[in-house]
Amino acid sequence: MSNIAYFPKPHVDQRPGKRERTKTANRQAILDAAREVFGELGYDAATVRDIIRRTGLASGTFYNYYKSKEEVFDALADDGARRFRPLLREQSEKATDFESFLRGAILAYFNFVATEQESWRVNRPAGEQIPHARATPEMAAVFDEVREAFAKVLEHDHAPKVDLDYLTSACIAVAREIGDKMLDRRPVDTEGAADFAAKLILGGVAALPQL
Repeated sequence: MSNIAYFPKPHVDQRPGKRERTKTANRQAILDAAREVFGELGYDAATVRDIIRRTGLASGTFYNYYKSKEEVFDALADDGARRFRPLLREQSEKATDFESFLRGAILAYFNFVATEQESWRVNRPAGEQIPHARATPEMAAVFDEVREAFAKVLEHDHAPKVDLDYLTSACIAVAREIGDKMLDRRPVDTEGAADFAAKLILGGVAALPQL
């Protein structure tokens, strides 16, 4: 039986078929168009028709993938979370303790969203709030990545047992809200915002720099 391993395996074409490639291309075209439209018009003012017009696809094709601009926005958030996860994992792999992971992860997140939202921040209407996407599978995966990283570094630190779900939720919420406010400021200071967020989580108000 061990000799079977030495027989050449028949070639199997694992490339996606033309239909699947077309579906992937259409979906990506819609997301790319939505990113541009939201950046130019603002999320509130943008319509599905604006997005469809930018793609060059038929309206029926759009509705094969998404039912509303809210679904498109959620898909953009899901795509962003998927692309952020490797950066988060990198921080987890090189972290030596809770603080090093917390600081590294928050700074990586702030740098990521600053780059992602560059067009939106420059062009969106003054005062428009960036909406928060509903929970998506990739966002849930980011939560799990953070929770697992916290568990690892806290065990390394021999820290007291804490509720990891609450801890993860609280840290993500702090980072998200401070990140949103950071994007409204000029210049966008990712390092300053990350330092503030980390100090707040680690030491509370008493640890924050005085103005």
